[in-house]
Amino acid sequence: MKILITAIMGLSLMLSTSTSVVAATTFEKATFAGGCFWCEEHAFDEIPGVVSVTSGYTGGWKKNPTYEEVSAGGTGHAESVQVVYDPAKVTYEKLLDAFWHNVDPTTKDQEFCDVGHQYRSAIFYHNEEQHRLALQSKEELEKDKPFKGPIVTEIVQATEFYPAEKYHQHYYKKNPVRYKYYRWRCGRDQRLKELWGDAAGH
Repeated sequence: MKILITAIMGLSLMLSTSTSVVAATTFEKATFAGGCFWCEEHAFDEIPGVVSVTSGYTGGWKKNPTYEEVSAGGTGHAESVQVVYDPAKVTYEKLLDAFWHNVDPTTKDQEFCDVGHQYRSAIFYHNEEQHRLALQSKEELEKDKPFKGPIVTEIVQATEFYPAEKYHQHYYKKNPVRYKYYRWRCGRDQRLKELWGDAAGH
């Protein structure tokens, strides 16, 4: 009986410790729009502390939109990415920095060769702390920006996010040749270099 009680106590301690570890690992979400979601996904995927990046649509009114509907305009949605990250390993400020350096914040309803409200740049905040930090990052950028144009990137509250079709997820890994050709043809890297110099994203 003594051995059984000791074993039960040991199992309870293990379960308690395991629960504490799980509880301590709390992931958070960040959502951004910056034109083609293939390129945005690539930008965030390689950041240490990022758990996952999902391409999708948000910011509009159409429920369960398709790629064809969003890309044609009229849904209110923007091509976006939702980033799940571990705040113990990467800060929201770091994600904001990556976002800014991978977009052209000076063009309204357009990112590089993609034109339309569905290709606007935007930060979709999930709570007041993210809202505060996003506004702060924009204010700091306006003071120290290396380019002349005004910043027109939207900072708005996050709404429902709809994951894009399966073939869009991690497109840059599945179709590297087509992805690189699209990125080159769209002039994305050239424009990022013009805006940010050596600090340009990729």
